[in-house]
Amino acid sequence: MKNINVLIVDDHPFIILGYKNGLKLYPKKKFEFTTFEATDCKTGYKIITNPPVEFDIAFLDISMPAYPEKNILSGEDLAKLLKEKMPLCKIILLTMHDERLKVEKVIDEINPIGLIIKSDLTFETMKLAIQSVLQNQFYYSDAVNNYLNLMQSEIVYTDVINKQILFYLNKGIDADDIALYIPILSSQYVHERIAEMKELLEIPQATNEELVVLAKQKGMML
Repeated sequence: MKNINVLIVDDHPFIILGYKNGLKLYPKKKFEFTTFEATDCKTGYKIITNPPVEFDIAFLDISMPAYPEKNILSGEDLAKLLKEKMPLCKIILLTMHDERLKVEKVIDEINPIGLIIKSDLTFETMKLAIQSVLQNQFYYSDAVNNYLNLMQSEIVYTDVINKQILFYLNKGIDADDIALYIPILSSQYVHERIAEMKELLEIPQATNEELVVLAKQKGMML
């Protein structure tokens, strides 16, 4: 039997209870879970910086009351602190934010082993997340996987040529003149590429300036 120390940080008692009930589903002959709880960024900070044990798994809600005295403003900040203090701890994040950019930011900066959008949260997804993590597998809820699939579809359109076009647009070069800077392209092809990027970003009527602004937000620039 393996003992697993679990940290749960969430300001909703019923979600803490849900995690604990999910852990109880596993046979005690195989796993023994010891859980530790915190209900906001302040108590989360204190238990991470002065831990009673080394945590093996941590469930963290992203949106919680902040602890501005220590510049801990969210579960993301707690996750970064936990990665610094206990790099082997497996982190599962729960977020109400279903914006694609937020999901990308969390994955890029924290790379949690689990990420669940609250709109996907059910007892079944909770069980699947716990089971996946215990098997050292990543678990992303359905909405997260949808965002990742969209990110993969963008790779075709954000190749080197598109990045070069965006680079010159950002410099204030008119689209008609970009072919002068990238000799392998024609002016018509540049306009076709720009139109494709606008369609991809679902802003077909946007100006080139608006395209550049959104491309910066989505990390599409050189």
